[in-house]
Amino acid sequence: MARLPRYVIPGQPQHIIQRGNNRQAIFAAEADYQFFRDALVEAALKHGLRIHAYVWMTNHIHLLATPEFDDSISKVFQSVGRKYVQYFRKRRGQVFYYHILSCHTRPHGAPPQT
Repeated sequence: MARLPRYVIPGQPQHIIQRGNNRQAIFAAEADYQFFRDALVEAALKHGLRIHAYVWMTNHIHLLATPEFDDSISKVFQSVGRKYVQYFRKRRGQVFYYHILSCHTRPHGAPPQT
């Protein structure tokens, strides 16, 4: 089923939340927050999104912002997403990559093999 269009009223403040995939971390260092903020400010100015307040968490962000146009929010986050994913991949590898470690185990009580 197709997703319904976002309901936006230009000039009305909105609470916007963006989460990492499966709530995974989207920021790994202070520099990541700065890059994201800079990309967000640039896109907000370009596409008409006035940001009043924000909260950065390790795995998501909250914004209180007022869109000037119907498509302000979608254009801002499309622009930020493109820039930030490229940045994050260069610095940290794949965006939501987890290295899996494994080792052999023995049953409880079994003697170690020599």
